[in-house]
Amino acid sequence: MAGTTKPNLEQFAQRLEAALGDNLVALLLFGSAARGTHVEGRSDLNVLVIVKDAGVLRLHAATPVLAEWAKAGEPAPLVFAEAEWRASADVFPIEIEDMREAHRVLAGRDPFEGVATRRADLRRELEHELRGKVLRLRTEYAAAAADGKALGRLLVHSAGTFFILFRATLRLLGGAPPADHDALVRETAAAAGLDISAFDWVLAALGGKDPKSLEAYDAVAGRYVDAMEALADFVDRLET
Repeated sequence: MAGTTKPNLEQFAQRLEAALGDNLVALLLFGSAARGTHVEGRSDLNVLVIVKDAGVLRLHAATPVLAEWAKAGEPAPLVFAEAEWRASADVFPIEIEDMREAHRVLAGRDPFEGVATRRADLRRELEHELRGKVLRLRTEYAAAAADGKALGRLLVHSAGTFFILFRATLRLLGGAPPADHDALVRETAAAAGLDISAFDWVLAALGGKDPKSLEAYDAVAGRYVDAMEALADFVDRLET
C-alpha cells in the first residue's frame, strides 16, 4: 500500500485492539490491499473482526473507533463471533477462501486454522451469487444502455465483484487463481469458454489505459453482459 494508507491502517488496528481487549480473537486485512491490487484513492480497505462475544453491548467499546473508520470513507469491518465464523464455512465458502488466499493479520491470531470449506457448498454459493449479480447487471444495463458514460461506470464498478466470482470459479475447477486481473480473466475465460474480448475495455479502464469512451447501446457493454451470463450457465452445468 502506498502513501499514508499503511500508517492509518496500523493506527486503526492498534486502537481497535485496545478497545476490544481480551474479547478480540482476530483482526485482519483482506481484499485488494492484501492481494496487491489496491489502487490508492479508489480501492477500499476491507477488514474482518472476529470476537469471542459479538453481542451488541460488548461491541459498544469499539463503536468510536469503528465510527471514525467509516467517517474516513472506508467500509465498516465485517464482525463475526468466533463460533459464528466457524459455523459459516458452509454458507460463505467463496468469501472464506478468498480471504484465506489473501489476507494479513493485524492483531490476534490467524482465524483460518481448522476452518474447512466443501466443494459442493462452494458450487452452490457460486451459482447463487452469479445468478444474483447477473440479474442486477442486466437490470442496470437496461437502465444505462442509452448513456455511454453510464455504461462505462457500470462495467468498471461491477468488475471487482465479478473478479471475486472468477477466482471462486477457478478454485472450484481445482486451480489457483492469479492475483493479476488480466491473467485472472484469461484463465477464467479459457476455462469457461467465454469471449475474452468482452473484457478488453474494462481491463483497459481498470489498468488506467483510458480506453475509448463507450457510446449509447455500445456493443462492448453488451458482450460484457453476455459473458457474465455465459459464466453463470457454465457454473450451473458443473457437477458437484
